[in-house]
Amino acid sequence: MAIDFHSASFRAAQSDLTVAISPLGLVELADEEFEVHGPRLSRYAHNWAWYLGHHWGYKREVGEPQLTFNYCRALSDFTTNFVFGEGVAFRTPDETEGIIPARLRRVWEVDNTKEAVLWEIGQLGSVSGDVFVKVAYEEPWQDPIGRLRPGRVRIIPLNPAHCFPEFHPHDRARMIRFKLKYRFWGTSAEGTRQVFTYTELITESFIEEYVNDEIIDQRDNPLGTIPIVHIPNMPISGSPWGLSDLNDLTTLNREYNEKATDISDIINYHAAPVTVITGAKASQLEKGPRKVWGGLPKDANVFNLELGANLAAPLEYLQMLKTTMHEMSGVPESALGQLIPISNTSGVALAIQYQPLMQKLRVKHIQYGKGFAAVNELIMLTLALKEPGALMWDPTQDEELKPGQLQQLDPNDPLTYQTTCHWPAPLPIDRLVALNEIQLLMGLGLESKRGALRDLGFDFPDEKMAEIFQELIDDAVEQGALDMLRTQIAAMVMQATGMAPMTPGEDDGSGVTSAGGQDVNQAGGGSSPMAPGGAGTAFGGLPAGMDSQTLLTELMTKAYGTKLAQRRSAESDTGD
Repeated sequence: MAIDFHSASFRAAQSDLTVAISPLGLVELADEEFEVHGPRLSRYAHNWAWYLGHHWGYKREVGEPQLTFNYCRALSDFTTNFVFGEGVAFRTPDETEGIIPARLRRVWEVDNTKEAVLWEIGQLGSVSGDVFVKVAYEEPWQDPIGRLRPGRVRIIPLNPAHCFPEFHPHDRARMIRFKLKYRFWGTSAEGTRQVFTYTELITESFIEEYVNDEIIDQRDNPLGTIPIVHIPNMPISGSPWGLSDLNDLTTLNREYNEKATDISDIINYHAAPVTVITGAKASQLEKGPRKVWGGLPKDANVFNLELGANLAAPLEYLQMLKTTMHEMSGVPESALGQLIPISNTSGVALAIQYQPLMQKLRVKHIQYGKGFAAVNELIMLTLALKEPGALMWDPTQDEELKPGQLQQLDPNDPLTYQTTCHWPAPLPIDRLVALNEIQLLMGLGLESKRGALRDLGFDFPDEKMAEIFQELIDDAVEQGALDMLRTQIAAMVMQATGMAPMTPGEDDGSGVTSAGGQDVNQAGGGSSPMAPGGAGTAFGGLPAGMDSQTLLTELMTKAYGTKLAQRRSAESDTGD
């Protein structure tokens, strides 16, 4: 069965692809723009058509099967989840580690939703082949009910079909001009709904905004750089554009749909077979179940068309196409839900099984890691311009500075804008095996506690160490208060009975234990967590802002402080 598939440029003008290009279809481009960007836009339209399930250029008659197996989307989504599913962590030089990680965490996780932004970036790159990310600052504002909204740094993934960058003729990595152009619905001065075309032109020196080719705003670029980051999905030598993950899949997916539809037609034809009558007239025969035909001419013959060929070969051909799609994408066949026996396969064995995908993963880590470093540079540059106080260490929010760390960042120092990406392992690991390996390394003195926390997936090990240390302090204070009460009770027992009670801490299991055991804060040694020179004194003895008198006061309060009366509600689950 021959199937005519219309070109991507034809389908881009139809309603099935308007969601992929813009809310209202293709924007109007000048001849020069179309000559430069036309092939790229057609490529985007073609890939998004297949990702969204628009695989057919026509519709069959009602009742006729038209099967669509959207392996393009399944394989693309799996690749995106494999690369970005575990997130990404950002690391900075030791000098700026006391300030920058907290600022980046605030922008990615508070000002924006990190997981959603990463997924959108991965999806745009996987389907389109190119990712454009804009970093902008949203000024503080007040909503209609009077709530104050603080300023925030926005990380905005743009539709690549709306982006028209201009690169340096001799350096394709340097963007010298960027145009954002798309259509939107709006209300005219007469109160009618109509379509407007928005255009934003950005250079290193100025920013201009247009609506329907009429300038509405013109201002200097305060950043001195274009706040747009272009990330090619898979690099192409000699070209600034990236390669989509669907580039090798659409043709195979098309053939799979065609042959699956052919097989479905064959099955339908023989599920309701055609009756062939020779030597008689069909009008003489009564149709229906449990009917008996008699009196037929001697030479008459009545039979049903039967499937004379075996469908094993066509089904084997379909399986070959599916296997080829997995080989082209690097995704193992078992990754899309194929039933496999449960086993304790090691991480090395899984890495070998996923080796083609791991190779693609390394290329994507290089591409997107470089892009995220550029995004973080724009974030810090925006904070330096809009919120200068963010470059200073805040003792109320930031963790305690270590020796050699800066208390204030210099906006003119390149070190302020340096970050690197750390990608967690995408394959599942046995946490118990990992803990045993870490414990062995720490026992041999070959691993630090901060390094162990990083290996376990903690993005900010210093914060976790500070949390553990604070917990040890709290436990020590509570233990001290308990010891004071025990001593007083022991004195009362001695006074009343004349018998000396058992010494507190002797064979009664008392002592400061925290987070799983007495030796949890030790890397193989046997000293007490709070012993002088041990791990407990690594943070400088008493907590910051607490002297001996304050500690004594807290001990007395915990041991002998009064407890105020409380009101409890019987209808409350928590007893508050």
